[in-house]
This record gives sequence, structure tokens and C-alpha cells, in this order.
Amino acid sequence: MGVVLRAVRGATTLDADTEDQVRERVGALVAAILERNGLRPDDLVSAVFSATEDVRSAYPATAARAVAGFADVPLFGCREMAVEGAMPRCIRVLVHCYTARARDEIQHVYLEGAASLRPDLVN
Repeated sequence: MGVVLRAVRGATTLDADTEDQVRERVGALVAAILERNGLRPDDLVSAVFSATEDVRSAYPATAARAVAGFADVPLFGCREMAVEGAMPRCIRVLVHCYTARARDEIQHVYLEGAASLRPDLVN
């Protein structure tokens, strides 16, 4: 199989809604996605970030731009649906990239409290 377009999912949570924590946790999330999937900046196509309504201190996409390789990637942010009982202070991302990895070789990344969202995908 050659290089194909794939999507990598990820999520993290905040202990507190602060600009510093958004920057730190989003930075860790996107860095882990790149590292675990062997991605280089030129492999990236775009990324969509969502945040629960209680994340108001900073835009996750702005935090991602500070990570090596994300400055020139088209990024989009949106609000997560307000579902009763949803995990609080949660930031999710869907990264589109080119890779030679098969779909079942993609490493989705769930950090902090978000690891409980998809225990089947957490290493």
C-alpha cells in the first residue's frame, strides 16, 4: 500500500480552564499524535478541534500552532455538543494526514481523563 489519507483521533482534559493548561495539554496531545504515528509536518493536511462549553480560556487551535509542524496546517475549532453527563473540560482533535500506515496501525491518542473515553484505543 502506498501513502493514503488517514485521520487520527485524540482527546485530553484540563484540570482547570486556564490558558496555560490549554497550551500545555493541547501541546502534549498533538506532539503525542505526531510521535506515535511517525508523522512529519509535511504529512499533515488539517486538524479539527472541539472543546466542551466549559473551556473558555483559550482556543485549542491557537495552542496547537505553537507545536512544531502545526504552524502552517489549516486548523478549525468548534464547540462540542452539550450532552448531559459529558466529560468536563475536554478537548478533542481529528488530525488528517498522509501516511503509509494501514488503518489498524494508526495510534489514536487519549490523554489525562480522556483516556476513559476510549479505553479500547489507549495503550
